Amino acid sequence: MTTLSGRQQATATTFKLCSLLLSYPDAELLEARQSLAAHVAEVRAARARAALERFCEWWVVADPLALQQHYVETFDLDKRCSLYVTFYGEGDKRTRGAALLRLKQMYRSAGLPLAGSELPDYLPAMLEFAASASDGRGQIVLREHRAALELLRLSLRDRGTAYADVLEAVHHTLGELSAADRARAIGLAAGGPPQELVGLEPFAPPEVMPSAEARR
Repeated sequence: MTTLSGRQQATATTFKLCSLLLSYPDAELLEARQSLAAHVAEVRAARARAALERFCEWWVVADPLALQQHYVETFDLDKRCSLYVTFYGEGDKRTRGAALLRLKQMYRSAGLPLAGSELPDYLPAMLEFAASASDGRGQIVLREHRAALELLRLSLRDRGTAYADVLEAVHHTLGELSAADRARAIGLAAGGPPQELVGLEPFAPPEVMPSAEARR
């Protein structure tokens, strides 16, 4: 059995917290708000911890219905704030389908197949994988999509939502962007969200599509 170092465990805790904080605030998550906020103290990186503390100051006391409405308006209705990270760079349905399949295969090869109905590029699922996968394989998934994560971080900040602080925590945990990732993020921002392909089947192939039942 692989034993995690203190630093690896702290990083895993950060990614796990961010995964939960970016999830839809259903009844179960709302009930756990105080407990999750308490775990922020376990985040080792000072800037990541400070960002999550700022977020939790708002999130813990927010009215449940207002919080749920804010979540939907932010992530479901604003294309620039989508939690499906391959959306930012893969406008062509065949290209995005290949990216989704690769993610799904990475999860399976690590012994952590995707559970539930979400697509594999759903950021909370990616963060959950990053928290659970051994030998740094989870962080590889995040780093491969660093430009999209940066664009999401900046879009949330421009929107003025507290959820930007969760992406700030992810950013500080992963470290500074490479020059290539920064340039790609700028390019994605200049191009805007990819256009929907009207009249075509969904981006993902059937084997990675969610069930007809909505996630909520």
